[in-house]
Parts: sequence; C-alpha cells; structure tokens
Amino acid sequence: MTMHKPCLAVGAAALILLPSQLMAQTGGDDASTQIATTPSGDPGPICTDRPTKSNVTCTVPQGAVQVEADVFSWTRLAATPARTDVLVYTNPTVKYGLGDNSDIQLNIAPLVEVRTRVGEQTVNQRGVGDLTIRFKQRLTGPDDAVQVTLLPFVKAPTAERGIGNEQWEGGLIVPVQLEIGPAMLTLVPQVNLLAGALAPQRRHLEFQGLANLAVPIAPRTTLAGEVWTSQNWDPAGTLRQYSADAALSYLLHDELQLDLGGNFGLNRATPDVQVYLGLSARF
Repeated sequence: MTMHKPCLAVGAAALILLPSQLMAQTGGDDASTQIATTPSGDPGPICTDRPTKSNVTCTVPQGAVQVEADVFSWTRLAATPARTDVLVYTNPTVKYGLGDNSDIQLNIAPLVEVRTRVGEQTVNQRGVGDLTIRFKQRLTGPDDAVQVTLLPFVKAPTAERGIGNEQWEGGLIVPVQLEIGPAMLTLVPQVNLLAGALAPQRRHLEFQGLANLAVPIAPRTTLAGEVWTSQNWDPAGTLRQYSADAALSYLLHDELQLDLGGNFGLNRATPDVQVYLGLSARF
C-alpha cells in the first residue's frame, strides 16, 4: 500500500465532513424558546446554537460573552475501503453581544485528530481546525410569532490539508423559529459557496437544510430531534448527505448548560455516526 492512498482518503473524508459541519455542532435547546432580553431587562436563561446542527434565532445579550463548546466529539465514516475517525478535543465558539439583536462569533477547534485506516495501515494526522467567523442579526421583534435571523459566515483556512481543504469558503444561514404548543420548531435553510474538491479554483454552491423540533421533557431539560440534508453540487460530482439527529440539553442554572447528542447517517455518503458532549456558559 502506497502512502498517497491513505492520505487521499483522509482528504476526502475531511472534504465530506468539514464543509457540512464547519467543525461545530450547533442547535436548539430548551433555552431556544427564550428571547435575547426579557422586558424587565433580565437576559433570561442562556440561549445557544447547540446541540444538534441547528441554529436558533436568539442573540447574546449586549456586552455579554458566551462560550459554546464541544467538550469532545467523535465522528466515523466507514466508506469502503477506508474507515475514517475524526476526534475533536474541544471546539469552542466564542460569542460577543454587539447590541440587542446582534452578536459576533468566532469558532476554532484547537486540536483535531483524523485517523484513517485502509487495510492494515493506519494514518494519523493532528492539527488545528479552520477558523469560522459568523455575524448574527435578528430581523424580527421579540413578540413576533415567527422569528427570523440572518447568519452570514466566512471560513478562514487555518487547518492543514487533510483536516481542512486550505480554501476560503463562506455562506448564509437563515434560522426561522415558531412555537408549536410547548415545543419549538426550527427550520434552517443554508447556502454555502465552496471550493471544488478536485479543482479548488472552481467555486460551487452547497445547500443545507434541516427541520428541528425541541420539546421540554422535564424542568430545565429539553429533547431535540431533527432531520438534515446537504446537497453539494461539486463539479467533480454531486454529494448528497442525509442524517437523523437527536440531542438532550440540561440547564444547570441560567448561565450554564450541558448537552449531549448523536447524528446518524442515512446514506453511505454521510458519516455513519457522530456523538458529542457539550458545555455552554455565559459571562
């Protein structure tokens, strides 16, 4: 077995995993039903863009700092003939509230490990992940029945090839939320502009979409389930991914949240499984 085949497998796995997930698990939780500030000025319980792949419409209160992080996550893609495991050792997103309806966000994983096994040979690669910069702007008022937010982002290529693709990329996420009884329904269309897998200079579109339903099941505890898809129209060949995801979040107190979850691939192009444990805090 020559070395270039495992290395190509690592790169292919990274190109599948990273654009779809941007090295971050984000989504709705029991705090997602809260607005950024209450009428009394109390910011209320922490509201996060995690767990699951979803993003919510709330923003960080003005002047507040919020950290949302995977404590650890593991992803497996068992595409024949290679099996790739991606381990992320913390993956913090740091947010700062710019105003009543906007915040800025920075995300980078300080240590990512990619393990690819082909036959009897295993190749390990470790390094920092890509840096993602996001800006969130609420478009609707706190009392509107339907909440809408714009979330543009850009990804800077701080990861080496095999962990990332060494290309600048970006996109626009548009979270939409509405209450259905005690539950919160979140719909998130997303359009990305990506570099080609085989011809990076050739840019193309990727569409992602999901439907997430978060339901309180106990005091300060919420169960969320979602279905997700990615349609990546790469000139080298369209890549279609689908997953069913579930997560549980618990508010230790208004400023601190714990979560855990899993994403399960529904076709061979999608990672078979991803599990993670997360922590979020507001200061």
